[in-house]
Amino acid sequence: MTIEKLSIIIPAYNEARTIHLILDKIKAVSLLNDIEKEVIIVNDCSKDDTEGAVYQYKASNPEVNIQYFKHEINKGKGAALHTGIAKATGEYLIIQDADLEYDPEEYNDLLKPVINGFADVVYGSRFMGSNPHRILFFWHTIGNRWLTFASNMFSNLNLTDMETCYKLFNTKLIQSIKLTEKRFGFEPEVTQKISRVPKIRIYEVGISYYGRTYDEGKKIGWKDGVRAFYCIAKYGMFKSK
Repeated sequence: MTIEKLSIIIPAYNEARTIHLILDKIKAVSLLNDIEKEVIIVNDCSKDDTEGAVYQYKASNPEVNIQYFKHEINKGKGAALHTGIAKATGEYLIIQDADLEYDPEEYNDLLKPVINGFADVVYGSRFMGSNPHRILFFWHTIGNRWLTFASNMFSNLNLTDMETCYKLFNTKLIQSIKLTEKRFGFEPEVTQKISRVPKIRIYEVGISYYGRTYDEGKKIGWKDGVRAFYCIAKYGMFKSK
């Protein structure tokens, strides 16, 4: 599979303190086969100066292809991803959080199954391999495993980490799927819907995880976990469109 450009979708909400750091990491990555990088930032109506931080970075780094979009009202992470996916022009796209929990150096690990002609979709699993993982919340880990187990029951996949941020998609494929969840329900919805694509080839690779505490800016909570279970049933059990 020949890939000329990778679109990197960054949903951002109140990430003024760290977004320049993740952009530095993305800038430093050399992708396999000299693949071009297209960075798409979607500011979901941040209350801090995320916008100013992005404009300052763009001005200081004109060689980085950064496309910036802004929601005038806060719609949620899923809605920001919908906007970014629609704007992507690369043959493939990957989702990247604006914080520092995931390492862009591992883009190439996700790209390899695609470049070698095996995959259409690649998930980065925090629960596979020997890569570094920050030790944080026991119940979050249990919740993630329960959600993945429930998702697998309906999708008939054997994923180890459905809730991971790092998901690499064929752009035309993901743009052809109607996605409706506006918050963290994006993960179970997209997983259930891609699992029903005829002859879809889904792979998983181990990745690192440098998790944040709530004091450091982590946003997902128990209510989002409940919503995720609901979405698994909605899009899995009832095949909701």
